[in-house]
Amino acid sequence: MSAYKHVLVGLNLSPESQQVVDRVKCLFSGSDQKISLIHIQEPLSFAYGGDIPMDLTEVQNQLEEQAKARLIAIGSEINVAATDQHVIIGQPAHEMHRFASENNVDLIVVGSHGRHGFSLILGSTSTGVLHGSECDVLAVRVN
Repeated sequence: MSAYKHVLVGLNLSPESQQVVDRVKCLFSGSDQKISLIHIQEPLSFAYGGDIPMDLTEVQNQLEEQAKARLIAIGSEINVAATDQHVIIGQPAHEMHRFASENNVDLIVVGSHGRHGFSLILGSTSTGVLHGSECDVLAVRVN
């Protein structure tokens, strides 16, 4: 039995996310922890800084639906109920901290590319999650 009761798995849904999923399966398969999956999409308006003079709502909605479909597939792979699969629009590290705090999460699992030097200074989601978290964080090295 693990000391963790609620594990939050943050996924960016890239091909490398499968490495995070595989690690979660290895560590928590057959255990009695609650596992929640979360994917946070930054609003398209953040990415384009308002430079595009068009409404991006429909594109954002399509991306959100694609993310939900991908989480359903991952959830079935590791037996996570649909009610524990979340797609949220916002800033990834901030939203993971908020979700963890509001849902009594005691371990956050994220993928990390192991950045160093200048790219570490620019930041990454895993670094942001680690430095602002009130619970343990497991950074799974992805290639």
